[in-house]
Amino acid sequence: MAYQSLRLEYLQIPPLELITPFQLYFNPELIFKHFQIWRLITNFLFFGPVGFNFLFNMIFLYRYCRMLEEGSFRGRTADFVFMFLFGGFLMTLFGLFVSLVFLGQAFTIMLVYVWSRRNPYVRMNFFGLLNFQAPFLPWVLMGFSLLLGNSIIVDLLGIAVGHIYFFLEDVFPNQPGGIRILKTPSILKAIFDTPDEDPNYNPLPEERPGGFAWGEGQRLGG
Repeated sequence: MAYQSLRLEYLQIPPLELITPFQLYFNPELIFKHFQIWRLITNFLFFGPVGFNFLFNMIFLYRYCRMLEEGSFRGRTADFVFMFLFGGFLMTLFGLFVSLVFLGQAFTIMLVYVWSRRNPYVRMNFFGLLNFQAPFLPWVLMGFSLLLGNSIIVDLLGIAVGHIYFFLEDVFPNQPGGIRILKTPSILKAIFDTPDEDPNYNPLPEERPGGFAWGEGQRLGG
């Protein structure tokens, strides 16, 4: 079985042996037959041993996650979380067929893809060697991964899931006869989004800027 022949560079056991990659990787048989449900999440959290590939993923994950949150998802935390859940679900579904054991890198590429398509006119510079428009960034990263000898299946999966989300969220609803298929559940909005302020709400004195008007009584004899 493909899940039993795991790549050794990903499964180097840490010296302390508190948690090993064998306890984290994606394995449908262990998830559905042995109820190790945590693997649905932990396989997104492992990026291999500390090294160039690990640091590369951490930098890109932080950078593009932050730029999405502060950019197109500003004030839309629930929609941002829903994108995470939707992307994770699709990757898990596709992971059943392509025998991938860790999906964290694919998730990073998905974030990069969505950001790049929403910022098509941004000029990018890759290590001072290549200049290109932002939509080419996921493909440049895939080519770089190929040069390092890594499998590009993970990158292709991230690009595919990112494209599906971008198409359903940004493209299809704006087409003639298009509808919005992806709708953030109300429960996520209730948890993550702050309620809209009522324009007719008259705050109590203690809630107003400056609080009570202490010392502003009427003048005697006025």
